[in-house]
Amino acid sequence: MKEKTAENTAAFVEAVAAKQGWMANPDRDFTASLVDGLTVNWNRYGYFLCPCRDTEGSREADAQVICPCVYARADIEEFGHCFCALFLRPDFAASGGTPAGIRDRRFQ
Repeated sequence: MKEKTAENTAAFVEAVAAKQGWMANPDRDFTASLVDGLTVNWNRYGYFLCPCRDTEGSREADAQVICPCVYARADIEEFGHCFCALFLRPDFAASGGTPAGIRDRRFQ
């Protein structure tokens, strides 16, 4: 497994956002902290575990929360942003919407 740098991870985030029609959170410091968390998790576990969630101990157990998590699409549609607020709906961001805490669908 090749280690990732923050630059590698930032490129991944931008590619995911572009492919999905989302955008990365425009708050550079906030996004950088999430990119750092994703990078640490890749280098620790070998996959982009959501930096806002704890590991269940294996890739298989964590599969639903590997970035972008399986809940992201529904969260972005309903709330304008994903659980950790890394990805935003463009219209949510353009309207000046501020991400707020949302329930974690993982435990529902």
